Amino acid sequence: MLRVGLTGGIGSGKSTIARLLEERGAVVVDADKLAREVLEPGTEGLKEVVKAFGEDVLHDDGTLNRGALAAKAFASEEARQTLNGITHPRIGALTGRRMAEAPEDAIVVHDIPLLVERDLAAAYHLVIVVYADAGTRLHRLVSSRGMDRADAENRIAAQATDEQRRAVADVWLDNSGEVPDVTGLWDRLVGFEKNVRTQSYASGSPIVVPYDERWPAQARRVARRISLAAGGRHVEHIGSTAVPGLAAKDVLDFQLAVEDMETADALRDTLAQAGFPYVGPYVDTPRGEGDWSKRLHAGADPGRRVNLHVRVEGAPNWRWAVDFRDWLRHDAQARDEYANLKLELSQRFAADSGAFAYGEAKEPWMEAAVKRVEAYKGGQVS
Repeated sequence: MLRVGLTGGIGSGKSTIARLLEERGAVVVDADKLAREVLEPGTEGLKEVVKAFGEDVLHDDGTLNRGALAAKAFASEEARQTLNGITHPRIGALTGRRMAEAPEDAIVVHDIPLLVERDLAAAYHLVIVVYADAGTRLHRLVSSRGMDRADAENRIAAQATDEQRRAVADVWLDNSGEVPDVTGLWDRLVGFEKNVRTQSYASGSPIVVPYDERWPAQARRVARRISLAAGGRHVEHIGSTAVPGLAAKDVLDFQLAVEDMETADALRDTLAQAGFPYVGPYVDTPRGEGDWSKRLHAGADPGRRVNLHVRVEGAPNWRWAVDFRDWLRHDAQARDEYANLKLELSQRFAADSGAFAYGEAKEPWMEAAVKRVEAYKGGQVS
């Protein structure tokens, strides 16, 4: 099962995107619909709301007057938190049950307005943010939904900012005008789900490309997912994409620190279900004495290639990955040398899909780099 978080500000049109994905085969779990269910007449949730906000949030027939509740709940941060404390635990439990009912090969799209506010992004394989500017959203709420303007403004102000949403967005869909085409997105989700289910990893071009300014933000999102799956263990962005300005293959490398290789093996299935299937046991090219063994995982997302190196914290290969990255960040000359070498070898071995010849050709430079890294660690710049 692939878990996709779909979010966006009120009035952004995320329900339209949810419908388009549902038409293609997604199982949509709508948080707004579940929020209505937990406050239906006779539920404990509705009783709690009436107790907190008063009888005047009910219609004469005993059903919830959502407009009256919204006017009270969004009038202050304290009132909003009170409502959230009543509804969120109940919605969460119901969401879990609905997701558990989905088929094993389902692409489950969780349409959830408060994904950012509740810091839930890392719990999904992928997060889609639907964007529309505040003016467009306000117009839609007032003209299409008949919402009071002040109420609409209060709701927009109470939600996350565009910057906060962009920080968690693996996919950013601009719905300010024409409805976005989701064909390419759906193809990505289908491939992602299949890879997770079959424990396969995504492949792609081995070509070295110029540094991409989007890599750091992408890395932060992926690192949080890995850490969550690994029980909060420390994850670092390493490798060439972690060095600002350095040309690299469009693959994000991460290092997960574990206590020992037994722990690494115990995390194998959990990481695979989180979207990082197991590739195998490896021994890194030794750059010194000690044990250089690791476990390698890779990303299942066809739209974001990832290598995940699981290493014992403090081991020689764990230390080398950090030191080599930090040296390149510090030493502009070394960074330029390495970039030129990578670009030249990438072109020379473009047909080498496994990148073995490319890796072997880099070895003389890497061997020479060992002493330079040691000099950097010792306070000298080579």
